[in-house]
Amino acid sequence: MTGAVTLTGNTTGEAHLSGFDLRAIVGSLELNSPILTASGCAAAGRELDNYFDITAIGGIVTKSIMLAPRSGRATPRMAETPSGMLNSIGLQGPGIENFIENDLAWLQQRGARTIVSIAGGTVDEFGKVAAKLRMAGGFDAIEVNISCPNVEDRGQVFACHPDSAAQVIQTVRRNSDNKIPIFAKLSPDVTDIVEIAASVTQAGATGVSVINTLLGMVINTTTMRPALAGVTGGLSGPAIRPIAVRCIWQIRNALPDVPIIGMGGVRTGHDALEMILAGANAVCVGTSIFTDPAAPMRIQSELEQELRARGFTSLLQAVSYAHRDVDHVMVTNALTEVSHQSDDGWDFISE
Repeated sequence: MTGAVTLTGNTTGEAHLSGFDLRAIVGSLELNSPILTASGCAAAGRELDNYFDITAIGGIVTKSIMLAPRSGRATPRMAETPSGMLNSIGLQGPGIENFIENDLAWLQQRGARTIVSIAGGTVDEFGKVAAKLRMAGGFDAIEVNISCPNVEDRGQVFACHPDSAAQVIQTVRRNSDNKIPIFAKLSPDVTDIVEIAASVTQAGATGVSVINTLLGMVINTTTMRPALAGVTGGLSGPAIRPIAVRCIWQIRNALPDVPIIGMGGVRTGHDALEMILAGANAVCVGTSIFTDPAAPMRIQSELEQELRARGFTSLLQAVSYAHRDVDHVMVTNALTEVSHQSDDGWDFISE
């Protein structure tokens, strides 16, 4: 990747009201902004709509929905950690039919761009959920949450194995409208996330969503027992952002044409910019919503400011910009600056 993106063809889509072009292109999906909600952190967006106009951001990614209603895991389900939190909700939800009748209908009436996140305990369940969505319509894309245990294979997580991940995506694609983009949500708890990304895209995924939470655990030192009833939970929040950036970078570097939706610990527009520079085409905001329900709107505004400050006139110019070739002059200037900063005689050694 040798520089900023050059727009070609039809560029008549609406720019941001301020005149800055925040449009995001994620495969065949064109959004008025790259900022989305992260699945599981805002349900279907009803509550957030009390804090800001949900149609003013890129879109809503719904909580992962399964075929049948699910009560989730026992409580306690959440635990705070330094710079993050653990959750062990267990995919609680109303089931796909109730979701279509209530949540999806409301999002459609509201006019929000919608990415429906789906989950399943078997490959067949993923296919059945996708088929019901195909019949319902009224959404823009599907996110396939493959970070679920496969009840037919000793509870092994689909996302941790290239073959099982591909089987899910093949089934969802076969049961979905061919025009609907499909994004596989990948787990960072793997040896080689690029291998999984390649497997799902070859199986029919339009792109990938990275990253899901990392598996973690907290011990309550008063009871001297696990803090979560489910023992382990998914770690989210600022603590995982460097891992998310690394995963985005690796996938973009290996698969330059694969659309990427980035997520993991985004609190500010600066954080979102980091992911975009690494190769994300859009960015989800999740855990930050719990302390600041208007975070998606604020981060969207901050991102625009960050882009303007660096001389960009559109979001598309910044996507993957960190992968550009660096010429000798830039390297020399950087080394000179570091040399000046170290004139006090200190040696900075990473331990």
